[in-house]
Amino acid sequence: MREVAFIKQNKEKWLDFELAIFGKVKKNPDELASLYVHLVNDLSFAQTYYPKSKSVVYLNHLAALTYQKIYKTKREETNRIVSFFKTEVPVIVYNNKRYVLYAFVLFIIFTAVGALSASKDENFVRLILGDHYVNMTLENIEKGNPVAVYKSGGPIGSFIGITLNNLIVGAKEFVFGLSGGVLTVFVLMQNAIMLGSFQYFFYEQGVFWASVRGIWIHGSMEIFAMVIEAAAGLIFGAGLLFPKTFSRVESLKSGFKNGLKIWVSTLPFTFAAGVLEGFVTRYSPDMPRALNIAIILVTLSLISWYYLIYPFRVNKKIRQQHVPTL
Repeated sequence: MREVAFIKQNKEKWLDFELAIFGKVKKNPDELASLYVHLVNDLSFAQTYYPKSKSVVYLNHLAALTYQKIYKTKREETNRIVSFFKTEVPVIVYNNKRYVLYAFVLFIIFTAVGALSASKDENFVRLILGDHYVNMTLENIEKGNPVAVYKSGGPIGSFIGITLNNLIVGAKEFVFGLSGGVLTVFVLMQNAIMLGSFQYFFYEQGVFWASVRGIWIHGSMEIFAMVIEAAAGLIFGAGLLFPKTFSRVESLKSGFKNGLKIWVSTLPFTFAAGVLEGFVTRYSPDMPRALNIAIILVTLSLISWYYLIYPFRVNKKIRQQHVPTL
């Protein structure tokens, strides 16, 4: 069947889906589930015979919205919070995986720019981090503890201050998606360049691995969450810039909701990173190296699995449950 004929044959049905999704036509959860099965069937057909067409993009987006509508209206058999993290967020992340990829690519580029700039200009680190911080760190390195800054202040005060700062950065990345993602990218750029120059500074001073052992105890989740929050802002911005077949208002609402849910999902990781930075990182120079490395690997593996692997497993499970055999 030619794609034009395929579209013509199913156009009315897809429009019916749209009306149901946006509440213009009332459907109960069972009716929505039935529509969803047909929709995913059409998506599978399109992926098989027209893999690079706009039909696949449209149907995939429509299927994601339909699934979320079913999820929102159906009677929950499990705790709402558990379901949110177990199913809803992974589905949204999977359907917006390209924005997660964009955020990571931008983060890597900006971090490399920071490190390269620091290597070419000895004053760049002072420009980014400030003279006071650089001089203090140089003193700490001379005393044999490059990350002694994390011992300053009490653990509770450090936890509160650090967590609030990270929450503000993440909230900015998401809310600034309203600029079409431009300001979201700017905030990500600022923090990534700072990280790159910061790590190169320790490398230049010959204490790179000592800094890694200290900084990345909390940094694995803190930095990873920052990138995911940037992806949330990009999703919000994409809703404004790329409405596709939907009205710009409906597309913006969808982008806002999806981005907000992803941002909310990062909060436990942000709090966990704050706990580690306030209460654990200060002891990194004295703890056994094996324990130090284990904390870094476990925290990095946990957040990486949740955002990069688990969404694909959830999507595969859903498709196996709902896609009829062609």
